[in-house]
Amino acid sequence: MAVYWMTEVLPLSVTALLPALLFPLFGIMKSSQVASVYFKDFHLLLLGVICLATSIEKWGLHQRIALRLVTGFGVNPGMLMLGFMVGCAFLSMWLSNTSTVAMVMPIVEAVIQQVLNASEEASKDHKGALNGISNLALQLEGKLILCALTASKQGLQSQFRQLLRNQNLLRSVKQAPPPYNGKYRTHEDHMMCKGLSLCIAYSSSIGGLTTLSGTSTNLIFAEYIYQYYPDCTVINFGNWFVLCLPICIIMLILSWIFLHWMYLGSNFRASLCSRQRSEKEKHTARVLRDQYNSLGPISWQEIITMIIFILMAILWFTRNPGFMPGWSAFYPGYATDATVALLLGFTFFIIPAHKPNAEHYEALITWKDFQACMPWEISLLVGGGFALAEGTKISGLSTWVAELLTPLGSLPPLATVTIACLIVTSITEVASNAATTTIFLPILAPLAEAIGVNPLYMLIPTALCVSFSFLLPVSNPPNAIVFTYGHLTSMDMVKAGLGLNVIGVLTVLLALTTWGTPLLNLDTYPDWAPVVNGTGV
Repeated sequence: MAVYWMTEVLPLSVTALLPALLFPLFGIMKSSQVASVYFKDFHLLLLGVICLATSIEKWGLHQRIALRLVTGFGVNPGMLMLGFMVGCAFLSMWLSNTSTVAMVMPIVEAVIQQVLNASEEASKDHKGALNGISNLALQLEGKLILCALTASKQGLQSQFRQLLRNQNLLRSVKQAPPPYNGKYRTHEDHMMCKGLSLCIAYSSSIGGLTTLSGTSTNLIFAEYIYQYYPDCTVINFGNWFVLCLPICIIMLILSWIFLHWMYLGSNFRASLCSRQRSEKEKHTARVLRDQYNSLGPISWQEIITMIIFILMAILWFTRNPGFMPGWSAFYPGYATDATVALLLGFTFFIIPAHKPNAEHYEALITWKDFQACMPWEISLLVGGGFALAEGTKISGLSTWVAELLTPLGSLPPLATVTIACLIVTSITEVASNAATTTIFLPILAPLAEAIGVNPLYMLIPTALCVSFSFLLPVSNPPNAIVFTYGHLTSMDMVKAGLGLNVIGVLTVLLALTTWGTPLLNLDTYPDWAPVVNGTGV
C-alpha cells in the first residue's frame, strides 16, 4: 500500500480499500472488524468542518477576509507579499489548504496584472520625461498612431511616412524596448510575480498546521492518538492551537524574510518603512479597493456564517482547555470536537439564506453545495489508513519494525526525532501528505515505546513535518494550483522549497524543545502509554 500510495498506480482512495479485501483473506482480521475501523470520529469532525467551509465559499466570506487583511498591510511588493501570506494562512486554519489557494490565487493574479500594467505605464512616462517630451509626446504619438490607422485604411501609407520625415519625429519618439520575458517588462517584475505566487502556496500549508481541523494530516494524527491511546487527554483543540500558533507565526516571518530576499532583494527598509507610493502601488491599491467594493456591504449570509464560525472556534477552545475544566466535563468521555462540528454544521441546513416565503425556502447551504466541497476520497484514504494501522498492530508487524529500529535508542531522543522528521519531509515530496502520515504513525509510535520516549515527542513533529511538501509542483495540490498560473518553473519551486523545508524542520524542533515540552509534558513517559520491556513485550 505504501508503494501504491507513493507511485499512485491506483487512485489513493482505491488503494485504501485493500485492507478490507486482503485482511480477511489472509486471516488477519474479520471483515466486520475491518469495516468498523473505516469510519471514525474523524469523519464526523470532517463533515462538520466541510459544512462551515461550504458556507464560507458559497457566500464569499473568504474574499472579504482576504482582501481586508491584505489592504491592512500595505501595497508595496514586500508588504503585499506579507499581507497575502497572513490572509492565506488565516483562511487555511479553517478551510482546506487547496480551497484556500484556489480562492486567493485569482485575487493575487488580478493584483499581479495591475502591477504589470502600472509598471508599463510608469516606464512610458519615465521614458518620455527623459526625452524631454513628457505628456505632449505621448499625446502626439497617439495622434500619429491614429493617423497611421486612418492612412492604412485609405492606402496612404507613403504620405504618412512623408509626414513623419517632415516633422523630424522618428528620432525623438523611440520604440519601446522589447519585453524582458514575454509578458514581463523587467526582471524585477518577473521576480515579484514568482515571489507572490510562492508565498500563497507556502503560507496555506503553514497556516493549516495551526488547528487540528486545518489539514487532514492533523486530523489523522489526532484520531490515531484517540484510537490507540484513549487515555491521552492532552491532544485537544486548545493545546494544539497553543503549540502550533507560535510555529505558524515564526515560520511565516522567516518564510517572508527568505522569499523577500530571494525575489525582492534585501532592502527590507523600503518594504517596512516606505511612505511614498509609487505608480505601481497606486494601481495595486486601486484594484484591491475596487475588488473589495465590488463585494458590496456585508450580507446577512456572511454575518450568520461568521457568527457560527466564531462560535465553533470558541466551543472547540473551551471543550477541554487543559488549564481549567471545560464544558465537556458535563459529558465526561462523550463529547468531542466532532460533536461541536456536527452541531453547528447541522444549523447551516436549517437557517434560511433569505427571508422565507410560502413559495420558496433556501437554507444557507444545500446538500448539492456540501457534496461539491466534501473530499470523499480523503475520507476513504483516512479510513484505509486506520485499517492498515489496526492490521499492523494486531499482526505484530509494528512491534517487529520497532524492534528493528531500537538501535536508534542509543542516539539522543532529539537526534532520533530529527532523523524521523527529515525522512518524512523527504518522502512527503513524492507521496501525498495523508498517505505519508498513515504510513509512519504506526511505525514511529511503537518505536517511541520501545526506546522509552513519550510517543507524542516522536509523533507530533512527524505529523507537522508531513505538511512541509514545498519542493515540487506535484508535492501537494496548492503547489500545483499556483504552478498552473505560469509564473514559476519547477526549479524555482525547488530552490525556494529547500529553504522552506529547513525553516520548517528547525522551527518544529525549536517548539518541541521549548514551549512544547512543558505544555504537553513531553519530557516524561506518560501513564497512558504501555510500558515495553527489553524484549519488546
